[in-house]
Amino acid sequence: MTAHDDVSTDDLRLLLALARTGRLVAAAAVVGIDHTTVRRRLRRLESGLGVTLIEHGHDGWVLTEVGRAVVERSRRLEDIVKDVRAAIRGDGEIVRGTVRIAAPDGFGSTLAAAAIADVVREHPGIAVELVTSTRPLSPRAAGYDLSVSIGEPRQGWLASELLTRYELGLYATRDYLSGHGPLTGTADLARHRLVFYVESHLAVAELDLARSFAGTGVGLACTSVLAQLAATRAGAGLGLLPAFLAEPEPDLVRVLPDEVRFVLAYSLSLRRDSPAPDAVGLVRAALHRRVARHRDELLPLG
Repeated sequence: MTAHDDVSTDDLRLLLALARTGRLVAAAAVVGIDHTTVRRRLRRLESGLGVTLIEHGHDGWVLTEVGRAVVERSRRLEDIVKDVRAAIRGDGEIVRGTVRIAAPDGFGSTLAAAAIADVVREHPGIAVELVTSTRPLSPRAAGYDLSVSIGEPRQGWLASELLTRYELGLYATRDYLSGHGPLTGTADLARHRLVFYVESHLAVAELDLARSFAGTGVGLACTSVLAQLAATRAGAGLGLLPAFLAEPEPDLVRVLPDEVRFVLAYSLSLRRDSPAPDAVGLVRAALHRRVARHRDELLPLG
C-alpha cells in the first residue's frame, strides 16, 4: 500500500472542520474531540497524502493550495452524511449547514442580521454565525463563508461581487443645531466638531474621510459606527454617518446634503471551497434582497 492509499475519511472530515473554523480548538469543538487529537490526525492525513494541507497564518490556520483542492473534493463527504441522515428523517429536501459570515458592525448589526433572520426562519436546517467588527477580518484565515467589506469588489482567493452602494452624510439633532448656530455652507463647519472614527484605529482606507473637513476637528472619536450613532443622538456633534443608520432615527436631521455626500460600496466575498454551498447561496440571496429593499435608505439622494 502506498502512502497515498493510507487516507481516512474521518481525517478528511477533520480537515473540513478546520477549513470552516480556522482554529484547532474550534474545529475540535465541532467534531467533539480535543484539539491535540485534531492536530495529530491532520498530520497523519498530510503524511498519508504526502503533501502539506494547512499552514499557520497570522489569524489562524489557513489551507495551502493543495489543501483547498482537497477540501473542495472532500466536501462531498459531508454532503453524503447529511443526505443519509436526511433520508432517515424523511426530510431530504431540507437545506442544512452552518454559514459563517463577517461584516462591518453597522451593516452586520442591522441589514445583515435582518437578512440572516429571514434565512433561519425559513430554513431551520441552517445555522449562521455572524461576526461583526470595525476592523477588516481575514475571511481566508478564519474560515468565513461570506464576508461583507467596505470597498469595491476585488478578485482573488475569494469570489467578490458588489453588494450595494451606500452614502454617508452629516447628521445632528435639532437641539444640537439650535444651540450651535445655522449651517448654511461648508465654511460653517469650522464652528462644529465631528463624531467619527479614531484615526489611529481606522483600518479601512475608504473611511478616511475626516480630513475632507478642513478646520473641523473630531470632538468624539469611536471605533464603532454604532457608538458614533449613539453619540450623535446624544448631541456630541455632527456625525458623519451612513444614511441607512441615520435616516430611520427620528431625532436626527441631515445637514448640508448637497455639499457633504460620500458614496462608498459594500462588497460581498464568497469562499469557493465552502462546505455548505447551498446554505451559503441562500444567505447570499437574502443579503441581496435585503439591500434592495432598503435602497432608499442606503442611497436617499439617489
